Amino acid sequence: MSARVIPAAVDEPRTTLSRCREQLLRWLIECAYPRWAAHGIDASGGFVEAIAQDGTSLARPRRARVHPRQVYAFALAPRLGWHRDVPVIIERGWHWFEQRYRRKDGLYRAMVADDGTAVEERALLYDQAFALLGLEGCARVLGSARDFEARALELRALIEERFATGDGAFRPSKDATHLESNPHMHLLEACLAWSQAGEDTGWSHWVRRLVSVVLERFRRAGTGAIGERFDLDGRAISDPGHGLIEPGHQFEWAWLLMRSRTLHGGPLLATAGHLCALAEQRGLRNGLVVNALHDDLRVHDANARLWPQTERLKAALLLARLTQDPLHEAHAAAAASSLLRYLATPVPGLWFDVCLPSGTLLHAPATASTLYHLVGAIAELKLSSSEHERTATPRPT
Repeated sequence: MSARVIPAAVDEPRTTLSRCREQLLRWLIECAYPRWAAHGIDASGGFVEAIAQDGTSLARPRRARVHPRQVYAFALAPRLGWHRDVPVIIERGWHWFEQRYRRKDGLYRAMVADDGTAVEERALLYDQAFALLGLEGCARVLGSARDFEARALELRALIEERFATGDGAFRPSKDATHLESNPHMHLLEACLAWSQAGEDTGWSHWVRRLVSVVLERFRRAGTGAIGERFDLDGRAISDPGHGLIEPGHQFEWAWLLMRSRTLHGGPLLATAGHLCALAEQRGLRNGLVVNALHDDLRVHDANARLWPQTERLKAALLLARLTQDPLHEAHAAAAASSLLRYLATPVPGLWFDVCLPSGTLLHAPATASTLYHLVGAIAELKLSSSEHERTATPRPT
């Protein structure tokens, strides 16, 4: 629990990536997983919403998305080198989720109180998408893969029944009169996971379906950026309260589109490259990915949350592997270095969530939902290292 996070100096990209990889993995294994296993889980196995910067868990209402995200984050732990009690953590955490969030109709309510009593009964597509992802994490660690896939297929059928618009897209909630790209993104993420882990061919069909929706309906004319909110006909809705263009989502979509390329016939690598270039050129200030841009790509919210930095890292690493372009490796190195700033907390294993334009990090509680982003980025960083070692050829001496 004593691993210190020291921001990396500017250096040759591959050297920087290697140093950051070592620091981030050590932080995750020695600090983050132990901290969240000890203080991020209550006595009954439920995951807490946040941990204060003094290391104590906070009694807050718990969003449905937190539980499957934590299940997924802990399901990756053995692959990353942390093995302690993972099956127990996941089994108890999923049981808590099922008992407190699942409604009689089979969908999951949006929020419960800290004691598990219902607070928000609505079922949101966003939360159902993460439930699908959490089920894949359960299948990976707990065995009984067919049983967990059967549950996932039941939920997928309910999503089709309750949220589908009839033309390939999905409403964010049953009675919504608009579309949101973000729930589609996480639904794609879950279907990609199941297309690799499951037996049902419908997962691959859903991947193709969701990719087609984003390419045909969610991209802004002119810039090609992926927007956030649309009417049911696919026309963009300018809603400053939700951000117009989120650079972090451009990176996140790029990563998912690249992973979908073997299942979809479109030019996904080129599209992903365009999204990354747009976010790199217009979405960075002081080396960090800002929260939101206007439609014309002027900065709307110059604060920089932690999660967009993780998505920049994931996208840049995968783009570098697929294109062998050193520019993307340099972007990955810069993104990896930027993460370390947020992790230099007084209590190891936590993070600061927001960096202001001045460079000041807000000392606020670490929200549990961000662990999923961090684990995903570190997993991509480790995978990138393994791929490089496997494909590298010796240089002549």
